[in-house]
Amino acid sequence: MKVNVLKSIENIAQMYEDGVFGSKELPEDTNPHLAQDSEENALYFTLPTALNYQRNSYSLWVSAKKTYLDESTNFLFNPQKVAESDFGTVQAALTKYRLALQENKQTAIWCQICQTLNDNFAGSVLTLCHENHDDVVQIRKYLQIDNKAGFPYLSGKKLCNYWLFVLDHYTSLQLKNVSKISIAADRHVIKASRKLGLITAEEENSSKKQDLVITAWFDLLKDTKYRPVDFQTPIWFWGRSGCPAIIEK
Repeated sequence: MKVNVLKSIENIAQMYEDGVFGSKELPEDTNPHLAQDSEENALYFTLPTALNYQRNSYSLWVSAKKTYLDESTNFLFNPQKVAESDFGTVQAALTKYRLALQENKQTAIWCQICQTLNDNFAGSVLTLCHENHDDVVQIRKYLQIDNKAGFPYLSGKKLCNYWLFVLDHYTSLQLKNVSKISIAADRHVIKASRKLGLITAEEENSSKKQDLVITAWFDLLKDTKYRPVDFQTPIWFWGRSGCPAIIEK
C-alpha cells in the first residue's frame, strides 16, 4: 500500500507542476516582494498567518498586501509601533482592507503577538528564530509550549507548522530540521489524505483528525527521500480541486 500511495502523491506533485489544478500561485505569492533576508519580510509572513483560519487564504493575503502598501496602515507590521498604539487605532487599520474580519478577536490576536515579539525579541521574528537556533523543533516548542499564550492561533498545530513552511519558502532563514515540519492539516489536506487512504472516513470526522493526518504523513514518508513539506503545496491544491482523478506518469 505504501508504495502505491507514494506513487500517487508523486503523480499528484507532477500534476501540480503541469498546471492541472489551474494556477500554481499560492496565496502567499501575493506579497510586496520584500528582501528575503529582511526583518520586514519575516514579519510580513508571520503576523497575517495568525489570522488565517476559517477564511479564504487568497483574500487574506490580498488584504495583507494592501495593508502593508498603505502608509496609514503599514505600522501594523512593526511590533513596537503596534505595542505603542491604542487598541482602536490598531483595529481601524486592521479592518480598513479587511485583514481582520473578526474585528475584536483578531485585533487582540495581532496586538498580543506584536507585544510578545516587542517584549521578548525587540520586535524581531528573526531574533526569535535565531535564539531558538533556527531549529524547527525548538521554535515550535517555544510557540506551542514555552510561550503559547504569547502567540494566539499562531501556536496552533495547523498554523504553527504552516508558518514554519512559509518561513522556509519565503525567507532566507536556513532552518534546521525542516523534515520535522508536519503537513499543515487544513480541510483540503485532510480531504486529500482521506482520498489517498491515509485516514478512514471515521477518522476524517474525528476531533483528532489533524493529529491523525500529521502522523499518517510522517509514517508514510519515513525512510523515504521525502519530507511532508515536499507535498504541502501539491496536496493542498489537489484537495482544493476536489481530488480529481490522478494522472499517472
